[in-house]
Amino acid sequence: MTRLGLVLIGATVVVAGLAGCRERPADTQEASSVDLISDAYIKLVLAVGQHDPNYVDAYYGPPAFAEAAQADTVALLRLKTEAEGILQQLNAIPVPAGTSELRRLRRSYLGHQLASLAARVDLLMGAKLSFDEESQALYNATAPHHDEAYFREVLQRIDSALPGEGSLVERYAAFKKDFIIPKDRLDTVFTRAIAECRDRTARYVTLPAGEEFTVEYVTDKPWSGYNWYQGNLKSVIQVNTDLPIYIDRAVDLACHEGYPGHHVYNSLLESELVRGRDWTEFTVYALFSPQSLIAEGSANYGIKMAFPGDERATFERDVLFPLAGLDPARAEAYYRVQGLVAGLGYAGNEAARNYLDGRISREEAVQWLMTYALMDRPRAEQRVRFIDTYRSYVINYNLGQDLVRAYVERKTESDTTAAARWRAFAELLASPRLPEDIE
Repeated sequence: MTRLGLVLIGATVVVAGLAGCRERPADTQEASSVDLISDAYIKLVLAVGQHDPNYVDAYYGPPAFAEAAQADTVALLRLKTEAEGILQQLNAIPVPAGTSELRRLRRSYLGHQLASLAARVDLLMGAKLSFDEESQALYNATAPHHDEAYFREVLQRIDSALPGEGSLVERYAAFKKDFIIPKDRLDTVFTRAIAECRDRTARYVTLPAGEEFTVEYVTDKPWSGYNWYQGNLKSVIQVNTDLPIYIDRAVDLACHEGYPGHHVYNSLLESELVRGRDWTEFTVYALFSPQSLIAEGSANYGIKMAFPGDERATFERDVLFPLAGLDPARAEAYYRVQGLVAGLGYAGNEAARNYLDGRISREEAVQWLMTYALMDRPRAEQRVRFIDTYRSYVINYNLGQDLVRAYVERKTESDTTAAARWRAFAELLASPRLPEDIE
């Protein structure tokens, strides 16, 4: 069995049992110690991935590390013990005077990622946590609570905007039918949305040379879109076509999965931290970790960065509606209703919280989403399938977006220009900041 652990020996730092790890002289002991913990962290993440197929979202580090993990499955209890021991050793490494903010952030990042990994292993071993306890342990954050009265107030405003017969969810579904992108036009619309999102991002963010991604259309997934980062500044973005895709989802997915969302986030981490600083811990992405709140939150808020104010509605009306064969004259009504529906953004969290905490059944979770998130049954069932798979991960989208928005706004209080906002946003993307660093 491969052993994962750090042993501090005199003037050097050695990782026990991790062949190929770095060893450096004492005059750089703090840097070399953290580097070695980085290697141990990577191997721990890959080892947990042998027990949890969704845990390793991306890895582009040394192939030998992945091969070793695949060749020798380490018991979960051992992984938890090793993670906790490595975390203790990280905390024991002295912080030299004059340590830069970025290096301090790196240490904090590794600490929180290791603590989250230990919590994930606990869950895999059968530990029971409430929804809020789980999200705090895994993502370093807890989402706010909203009761039914909160959502009913939003629903009343939507009800007034959609008069007619039938339930509100039926009227909303009927209204949206006129805004579905035909499947034979989906790639054309999505390709144009990607080009616009990239152009708007590149005006303010220097994208690494050679970055690119490919798009695939898939079915039978619990999510609507996914970015699979490949390393070497490349991504594969998959779009799930199980359910109808509405016109606003083209920009949502193009921004969230691509520019300035996941693809840009991962490309900047690789360019700035892996290549620029040799911080190899960023070659692995543990999905159920605090990093995901930053990744999902910045991807969601990136839509607002790329299309501030009314610019999105204008672009979609003038460009994407015609490409999709939809009536641009109805764009204003569509975005007025969608703006109201956005107020239901936290309804999915409450469905997940109540369902995972055992207060409602699976069917009741579907009904909650239909009632308070205005999803039709197929979409609500897909969402519960997502909750079954990813559990409290749902907080990373809405709470993450709110935290990223607040961070950017605080950083730009004295300069609210687009250039200043993009500088703050890009700084976040290219740094090891985690939820508690931006609250």
